[in-house]
Amino acid sequence: MRHQRYDLLVIGGGNAGLCAALTARQAGASVLVLECAPRHFRGGNSRHTRNFRCAHGAPTDILTEAYLEDEFFKDLLRVTANQTDEPLARMAIQRSAGCPEWMRQFGVRFQASLRGTLHLSRTNAFFLGGGKALLNSYYAAAERLGVEIEYDAEVVALDLRDGEFQSASVVINNQTQIVRAQAAVIAAGGFEANIGWLREIWGEAADNFIVRGTPYNTGTMLKLMLDAGAEPVADPHACHSIALDARSPKFDGGIVTRLDCLPLGIVVNEHAERFYDEGEDLWPKRYAIWGRLVAEQPDQIAYSIFDAKVMGRFMPSVFPVIEASTIAGLAVALELPPEKLEGTIAAFNQAVTPGTFDHTKLDDCRTLGLSPEKTHWAQRIDTPPFFAYPLRPGITFTYLGVKVDERARVVMKNGEPLKNVCAAGEIMAGNILRKGYLAGIGMTIGTVFGRIAGEEAARHAVS
Repeated sequence: MRHQRYDLLVIGGGNAGLCAALTARQAGASVLVLECAPRHFRGGNSRHTRNFRCAHGAPTDILTEAYLEDEFFKDLLRVTANQTDEPLARMAIQRSAGCPEWMRQFGVRFQASLRGTLHLSRTNAFFLGGGKALLNSYYAAAERLGVEIEYDAEVVALDLRDGEFQSASVVINNQTQIVRAQAAVIAAGGFEANIGWLREIWGEAADNFIVRGTPYNTGTMLKLMLDAGAEPVADPHACHSIALDARSPKFDGGIVTRLDCLPLGIVVNEHAERFYDEGEDLWPKRYAIWGRLVAEQPDQIAYSIFDAKVMGRFMPSVFPVIEASTIAGLAVALELPPEKLEGTIAAFNQAVTPGTFDHTKLDDCRTLGLSPEKTHWAQRIDTPPFFAYPLRPGITFTYLGVKVDERARVVMKNGEPLKNVCAAGEIMAGNILRKGYLAGIGMTIGTVFGRIAGEEAARHAVS
């Protein structure tokens, strides 16, 4: 660090933090970004993203048809069961429309959406090269603009006095330094990589969770802010948790470990029993509930099972599919009771009613007489070879966070916002996401509130 005092200190070097840093720097503020990860792991969970959900009134060069603000908000209400801060949610949605062009000024490029079970060509803009390319563009732009960046920089304490940020204690190269700034933006993610904290909430089941994102999101900043009296939002149990390939690494497997095949077959637990409607809704509106569902099963394990008819209609795992010529053979390969799996599939096949299969929309293929029913995309599993993927809960980010106001300022338990401390990204996403998820909305929240936080912090710092 060339200086010990800045206009703005940004804690966290992911999408939200970089959006705040770029915005504040363009407003004339001197900015230091502290990233706790080493340079090659920079960017937090944003490294693993692929797209950004945004409202738009007409087709664009990267989005089809239209996705109006009211529809976006209704989608959000449906997946969150109306548990959202409406003013903040509407702000994120309204401001999302202008974000793609704002991103482009920093070198971000987009591509056409992927096909298959995602159904996102109308709602989500895909980054060319994914989240890592997005971050590389942001970091290059930040360096050109004169934003200072420190890697391997862990904030271990905050000095907050009389409702204002004074300084942060930062460990760099095993030495603690004091960094002072006129304002701070907290954009350091949630606590999903802190297995001990997860175990406090989930018990021993947390030991079987796989953290699909960065191992550096340990919740240190969240705990510091909550201990300082910030108003918490969202249930500590709530999280973005998907079903991913059980063979994934414990940390940082990323997007390639996610499985999109679940709606096209059935999902059973280790007793070879179905436990939820695999066809409840389009995959981008329901995939984030499956981690919790698997976490509630014995030993936190489940299996996605399908036949040759649907192979090629979804994005495969990075790990090889498990294959057998018979259901009994598949059961043996999965170490499931063969007779029980054969019985479960026979009952499912018998319950499938006639319909026209169409995996691109909510079709009329369903079961009748099962518990639970499968309400869409129900086809008999009768065409060999038969396939399966093992599933574990894959936690992406936690929803417990700090309350913010419309200027992204952190709100304390006394109802008053801190004068010069803003929050953006995962650490405040619980204001909008109390439960459920919409594909790409995490990047929407991070981008919009990163920009708002950068504007607010720069206004405070340079006024």
